[in-house]
Amino acid sequence: MKHTSYDLIVVGTGFASSFFLKKYLSKAKGDQKVLVLERGYFYPHAERLKVKKGEFSPYQKFEEPWEQAIKNVNPEKRWPFTTGYGGCSNCWWGCTPRFMPSDFKMKSLFGVGEDWPVDYDDLDPYYYEAEDLMSVSGPEGTPFPRTGKYPLPAHSFSLVDKILHKTYGNKYISQPTARASRATTGRNGCMASSTCDTCPVNAKFTIENANLNVYNDPRVTVVYGAQVYSLELQGDIARKAYYIRDGKEEEASAEIIVLGANPFFNTNILLNAGDKNPLTGRGFGEQLGMQVLIYLDNMKNVGGSTWVNANGYMLYDGDHRKDFAACLMEVSNAPYYIRLERGKWLNIASFRLLFEDLPLDTNYITNSADKLVPEVHFTERSSYTLKAIENMKKKLPEILSCLPVEKLKYLSPFPNEGHIIGGTRMSNDPKLGVVDKHLIHHQYRNLFVLGAGAFTTFSASNPTLTLSALSLFAADKTF
Repeated sequence: MKHTSYDLIVVGTGFASSFFLKKYLSKAKGDQKVLVLERGYFYPHAERLKVKKGEFSPYQKFEEPWEQAIKNVNPEKRWPFTTGYGGCSNCWWGCTPRFMPSDFKMKSLFGVGEDWPVDYDDLDPYYYEAEDLMSVSGPEGTPFPRTGKYPLPAHSFSLVDKILHKTYGNKYISQPTARASRATTGRNGCMASSTCDTCPVNAKFTIENANLNVYNDPRVTVVYGAQVYSLELQGDIARKAYYIRDGKEEEASAEIIVLGANPFFNTNILLNAGDKNPLTGRGFGEQLGMQVLIYLDNMKNVGGSTWVNANGYMLYDGDHRKDFAACLMEVSNAPYYIRLERGKWLNIASFRLLFEDLPLDTNYITNSADKLVPEVHFTERSSYTLKAIENMKKKLPEILSCLPVEKLKYLSPFPNEGHIIGGTRMSNDPKLGVVDKHLIHHQYRNLFVLGAGAFTTFSASNPTLTLSALSLFAADKTF
């Protein structure tokens, strides 16, 4: 390494770290020294595509199966994620709706969970900034407060989408997404191939194609293959980061340390360091998702221009959230489901229904006998979420009455949504969380803990845009 001590150490190169660094570097002096410790390696998109097609790539040796990176006590619950440069930007599917204002005030409005220490208005300017950095495609009218146009135009509707949008207006919109609706800097337009984890045309935003100019900044040193597992904590200060590189123990010190790994590894680092906050690792989870197939009578559902074409908010907000969870509809345009009946192949629509869940202390992350491997315990869904599934089944036929529906077929819930949320929740009161509104640890005041782990409650909406906006907010308000 260039130095023995740094102004800032950042762990990880995914969304949370990258957006934090983007804002920090825009405000930092020219002589600042930043060390980025990345457990994985740079694995180029072009090489990922080769592997996707069954071809050989020398970079494939850098793939780290998520099943080997954690000890998952409940094998029926899956937690897929990607390590290496760019983190989960390499495997996400590019869905970027904002949270609704009510998502931040669950206790005040509905008597459920806790309120966030930030609200929609606090994050609003940072939502715009994150949307610009990701070149998000989206509509002009949305159910959440937003003025002006998105950076890129909205994706086009399918026939079913057009009917539902006409019926429900801004409660049914083209999904805001980081899958480009047309070619933009460093990216092509989406071809609706529905293999978004490794986009074959590089239409999806990733840290690699983002042009953030973060990791090539001369103030930044990136060290690959550096797996951080603990910190040195002295009093109320984080002094050093401890990591393994090439099988050897190494350490680095800094004035400020930023944990930007996913919630499993952020928690593991804190617990290995001796963090005694009783909520560290507690109450993690994600949304529950399930698919419903909508069989259409004499209607071919043609059109659309991306994988998830639309979002429906007809079951999202309202007083029902006092009793059961919000539901976000993701309207799939993927060719996964067709009807195997002559002349009716396209007479079908497919909705993925995402239900928010609540942080339960019975779902938790802890360290294990192997200091590099967190142990993940997920045992149950909240009754709040399960009640929402029953409500959805009662209400959906009426919601879809504007369509010629033959029948609805509900599939079993998915084993994952690809979102890891909670474990280092934010709060104003140190007794109710791990970090404050600026993502600074309540006890260790030079230690940031970024990412969706900080979410106070989960929301039904996809987390990536909000965690990116939070990183921008935290860096802007602190430095």
